[in-house]
Amino acid sequence: MTTKERGRPRGFDADAALDRAVEVFWRHGYEGASLSDLTGAMGINRTSMYAAYGNKDELFRRAVARYAEIDMAYVREAMTRPTAYTVIEAFLRANADALTRTDRPAGCLSIQGGLACGSDNGHIAQFLAASRLAGEAALAERLTQAVTENDLPAGTDPVALARYVMVVSEGNAVHAAAGVDRAALHATVDFALRAIPH
Repeated sequence: MTTKERGRPRGFDADAALDRAVEVFWRHGYEGASLSDLTGAMGINRTSMYAAYGNKDELFRRAVARYAEIDMAYVREAMTRPTAYTVIEAFLRANADALTRTDRPAGCLSIQGGLACGSDNGHIAQFLAASRLAGEAALAERLTQAVTENDLPAGTDPVALARYVMVVSEGNAVHAAAGVDRAALHATVDFALRAIPH
């Protein structure tokens, strides 16, 4: 390969193509997204896809990372709120809004993407579960800080509280994918927030 060939641009916007792959995986899940679906949506051929992103598994992992960076930016914003209650409220409210955006598929990529995974021996489902648990651990860390600062009552279990918040979020994601509307998801958040000490 010559220097000129190595330096030649790909001829497509890699981030834009990845964003289109996110949507395909989100709508169809890992199993349901065929290479033809992916390359068609991305506007590239298979050779270009393999060169830019690797195989389907690697493309999916990059799509999930892109989804976390772009579509879940609200999580990072929520974590900056001054109190545990406002962190949780901001997260659950923004999550309900994100799950019901009209310009995106309903629900959540990390839930939808792993449905009906079978042929890969569960690797994708395990990857997605690990991703969700990493988010739960980050929330638990923030809530541990709140306990230390006496923002949450002494004796509050930050790990169990983080798990509760994620169960509400993930449950809302399943319901959103089934067609439940934004107002109904926010009504669930209203109930969930009553359990948050503040």
